[in-house]
Amino acid sequence: MECRLSNKIHPTAIVSGQAQLGESNVVGPYVVIEDNVQIGNENSLLTGTVLKNGVKMGDANTVHEYAVIGGAPQDVGFNSTTLSYVTIGDRNTLREYVTVHRASKAEAMTRLGDRNYLMTQVHVAHDCLLGDQVTIAPGTGLGGFVHVADRAFISGGVMVHQFVHIGTLAMIGGNAKITQDVLPYMLIDGVPGTARGLNLVGLRRAGFSRSDLQALKKAYQLIHRSSRPLQAILDELRGMDSPYALHLAEFIASSNRSFHRDKQH
Repeated sequence: MECRLSNKIHPTAIVSGQAQLGESNVVGPYVVIEDNVQIGNENSLLTGTVLKNGVKMGDANTVHEYAVIGGAPQDVGFNSTTLSYVTIGDRNTLREYVTVHRASKAEAMTRLGDRNYLMTQVHVAHDCLLGDQVTIAPGTGLGGFVHVADRAFISGGVMVHQFVHIGTLAMIGGNAKITQDVLPYMLIDGVPGTARGLNLVGLRRAGFSRSDLQALKKAYQLIHRSSRPLQAILDELRGMDSPYALHLAEFIASSNRSFHRDKQH
């Protein structure tokens, strides 16, 4: 194990001699770090954290009590000898009892980017990909192969079906049922999930200008209120001279599950 002397490791922690630690990490009581774990610098692993085989972690992350990172996928066909990974970037916060499972395919990874905040009892299933600055509130579960783009906000108690894609700066309301893709910039709520408008609070906080919001309001009307064929809507979005409308068009065009729509559609 590298750099043992520069880290503060509680005497009750169990740290494999095959794990690789950077510098200035704090490893709390009863933490378990298994073989083939790699962590960078200045991470804090609080009481009872478990980092299982195949976890790769960057710098300045805080993992709270009894989180388990790198557990085997909850997939009845998974072969436990499969070598796969969880990769976590920098400056993430994972609160109490968070679980992040490793990928289900050989040499694949479940990945979290940077500066994400996962609140207590969030579950991230195998092969999920999270971008940067994603916030997920307590008790939410992401099924396998879910993709969540930068700065999305998922409220508490939300259940997200496997293979769903959630776009950048989308917001999902509490206890929503998400079975289709969630468009960027939109507010989705309800059971089943329904588009309720733009995520105006999040967009304003992100610095979107008045003209940006006007373009997105027009895009929302086109997508959710128009009876025109989808291809015609995509063509008009692409011609709006707005990078955000173009992003919406490309997201829709690449969607394999369709997307949650306005209840008036």
